[in-house]
Amino acid sequence: MQNKGFWYAFGAYSIWGLFPIYWKWLHQVDAVQLIGHRIAWSFIILFIVVLVSRQLTPLRKAAFNRRVLLIYFVAAIFIGVNWLVYVWAVNQNYIVETSLGYFINPLLSVLLGVIFLRERLRAFQWVPVVLAFCGVAFLTVAYGRPPWIALTLAFSFGSYGLIKKLSPLGSLFGLTIETGILFLPAIIYLVYDATTGAGVFLRADAAPVTNLLLMGAGLVTTIPLLMFASAAQRIPLTMVGILQYITPTIQFLLGVLVYREPFDFNQMIGFGIVWCALLLFVVENFWARRTLTTDPIPELGEG
Repeated sequence: MQNKGFWYAFGAYSIWGLFPIYWKWLHQVDAVQLIGHRIAWSFIILFIVVLVSRQLTPLRKAAFNRRVLLIYFVAAIFIGVNWLVYVWAVNQNYIVETSLGYFINPLLSVLLGVIFLRERLRAFQWVPVVLAFCGVAFLTVAYGRPPWIALTLAFSFGSYGLIKKLSPLGSLFGLTIETGILFLPAIIYLVYDATTGAGVFLRADAAPVTNLLLMGAGLVTTIPLLMFASAAQRIPLTMVGILQYITPTIQFLLGVLVYREPFDFNQMIGFGIVWCALLLFVVENFWARRTLTTDPIPELGEG
């Protein structure tokens, strides 16, 4: 069971890491239009999955609830912003900075847990959080601006994760409702683009492969999400946490080695500080869990 879960997680994170290649193939499509297709086709695929698995009735019952709709409306906004900024950044040659956002995200998620869920950090856990902040501050000075792409991706996905932690439904129902909320605005925008001549999909001068890639945006979105949901049920959360660094690592390597994005000495220092923070975070978690499992069980009468 765990072995299958590992490969599901590895596959999901690897697909997410390779996303820049897919979006680069669609570089000629406006980012907002591209996200419109991603939302629309994702919802269609998820709705078909719900239909085939005969879960439409429970989905309908779950969706027609004011509290549930409000939660997933906010989640939809955050994931929509995340998708839009990510796709735009990839096609504007900021893949390296997008990877920074997903390197920062785990530490930001910890901080959000402290602020909103009143979770407590062990004393040494504050060290990587503060170190990551120093890395971002250094990059702000080096860039001459805050790394807003990385910060937007980290905050939007971290906030999305926080809301999902508080949400009442499973991943399939949740994502179906989220994309369903965004579906109508996406369709309206795509129809408007088509009527003004700006739309690419099914246009006479558009390459057939472009149409297929736009439709495929739904598949490449839903497949890794469903794989991840299956993995999360089969393997420990600690393994999920460690494997998540596959995604930004692949993205970073693609940006520097394949797409030849600039990566100077100052960036190396800033990224290095963030990487050190992540390493400390992982080691501290591993050590704390190992200590917890190896502590002797007190004999009756102790304590």
